[in-house]
Amino acid sequence: MDNFYVITNQLKDTDYSITGEILRYIEENGRKGILAEKDVEGHIIEGTVPKGVQCGIVLGGDGTLIRAARELEGYNIPLLGINLGTLGYLAEVELRDYKRALDRLFAGRLDIEERMMAHGAVEGVVSDVALNDIVVTREGSLRVVHFNIYVNGVLLNSYLADGVIISTPTGTTGYNLSAGGPVVEPTASMFVITPICSHALNTSSVVLSAEDVVEVEIAEGRYGKTEHASVTFDGANTIPLVTGNKIKIKKAEVTTRLVKLSKESFMKTMRKKMKGN
Repeated sequence: MDNFYVITNQLKDTDYSITGEILRYIEENGRKGILAEKDVEGHIIEGTVPKGVQCGIVLGGDGTLIRAARELEGYNIPLLGINLGTLGYLAEVELRDYKRALDRLFAGRLDIEERMMAHGAVEGVVSDVALNDIVVTREGSLRVVHFNIYVNGVLLNSYLADGVIISTPTGTTGYNLSAGGPVVEPTASMFVITPICSHALNTSSVVLSAEDVVEVEIAEGRYGKTEHASVTFDGANTIPLVTGNKIKIKKAEVTTRLVKLSKESFMKTMRKKMKGN
């Protein structure tokens, strides 16, 4: 690999000292490094991704990598995360090891891991993708909302709950896990539906095929009252919803491509990362 696109979380590297060091190392080794252009909110500016990029180097934590994956949707650029955060399930390279990691990229000694993404759409409202999860939650006052869940057009269940998480395998170690959902091996292809604080017994998660189409409908409240909810994609872009809105979720046509340098199994990584938690 010779051409690298460096994406920095400005909150993690405020003076760009780490970024500059990595760019210099890339150039000292006869390769080309290009720093991503961002707007005032830290988003990659549309239309500025250069042609010929062979790998994206993401400096930050898992959140930074997820954001980069969504903003680079369709570019098919493999991403390597250098962890400046805490847990770092996706950003697997620690900062102290960045030279060793880049040397392996220069030599082409790497594997590419394909991660499923989810696509969600509300007709006339929003259409977006997520690497981790699509979450539908109540909006405003502290009360439960009535959600209807359909799979391939057939009612699966109704929940009175704070919300519903529809997670990809990658996202199962995030909000899904905190809500009591199962952890899924991240290269698998499936959906996990987990209710949030449901007012019922035995509201276990449901695991579905990635080929299934899931719909989450905001149902009427008590006495026909209009309910207010919202949907988020990987914790970003909160979109307001009301009774009658239905978000359709299916497997996205695109995937996120992650550079894998470690041969360590996911289970071993999870055991290390979750130690003491």
